[in-house]
Amino acid sequence: MNNTQTLIFVPTYNERENVERLCLELLDLDIEADILFLDDNSPDGTGRIVDRLATEHENISAIHRGGKLGIGSAHQDGINWAYDRGYKTLVTMDCDFTHRPQALPEFLRKSKDFDVVLGSRYMQDESLSDWTLLRKAMTSLGHFLTTTLLRMKYDATGAFRAYRLDNIPRETFTRVRSKSYSFFFESLYALHVNRHSIAEVPIALPARTYGHSKMRASDAVGSLVRLIILASTQLMTSRYKVSREGTDNAR
Repeated sequence: MNNTQTLIFVPTYNERENVERLCLELLDLDIEADILFLDDNSPDGTGRIVDRLATEHENISAIHRGGKLGIGSAHQDGINWAYDRGYKTLVTMDCDFTHRPQALPEFLRKSKDFDVVLGSRYMQDESLSDWTLLRKAMTSLGHFLTTTLLRMKYDATGAFRAYRLDNIPRETFTRVRSKSYSFFFESLYALHVNRHSIAEVPIALPARTYGHSKMRASDAVGSLVRLIILASTQLMTSRYKVSREGTDNAR
């Protein structure tokens, strides 16, 4: 595996119809980056595909977990993997083409000046034009609740991000307890509390290319409960605050 400074992390579960095409589009980008796929024992054979891709390309790695352990815990594992190997910048994205690979160069340009770069679905009116009314309503409700209860102006529930790991102490992420979709707003809250610089890039999210959404009703309910708990204890922000001394050695 090439020791570049940038890692692109893509968690997968039943993405057989998307993963190879996504990989090829990432490889076609004019950026120097490694790619990590993390598969949660997909029943459809996605794991075998990412293993093959890893043998065909020296800058691709594949790791496997025993089952579907939660999207938040998948991102935690990807973040830890990146810290362990000394990457300076980590890009995280979904495998279903709701996150366009062609947007990555803009994320990386922004990450030169900001610790965190987020893909925002609320900077352009047409960003969710292909979504169903129900999905728009659910997403808008989540955005309203995070901006109102957590007082963060950002699109806090999306997975399309770039982190400057060389500027973010590893301990910041260890303070996050969420294992499911609530990981995204809780991790951003931890970064916000620690005054890391945050920027947004407008993105348009098409409908999934193939497959179905992985979010279950229980995930949505669990995220809402976690949001309420987090909002009710905002005065106890000390549990999220970490020292920024020695950040370069955080990995």
